[in-house]
Amino acid sequence: MRPEDIREFVRRQPFEPFRITLTDGRTFDAVHPDLVMVGRGNVAIGLPRPGDVDPIYDRLVTMSLLHIMQVEPIASALPPSNGVG
Repeated sequence: MRPEDIREFVRRQPFEPFRITLTDGRTFDAVHPDLVMVGRGNVAIGLPRPGDVDPIYDRLVTMSLLHIMQVEPIASALPPSNGVG
């Protein structure tokens, strides 16, 4: 994955949270643009505490761009609801 590909998701207006899937199957959600740093060879995502609304991270995860398989908006990554409509 190229840094520009990730940066495109970070800079979208309005920002839409997105999910990164790695080659080992792990996923990480980017919930705020201030919590994502894109480098030439890796990406760092700050993970806030569950339920925390402030863009302050509790844990920082760094991943190599070589291991990123997929980036998608979280809304499209969720399974469809069972309801009608």
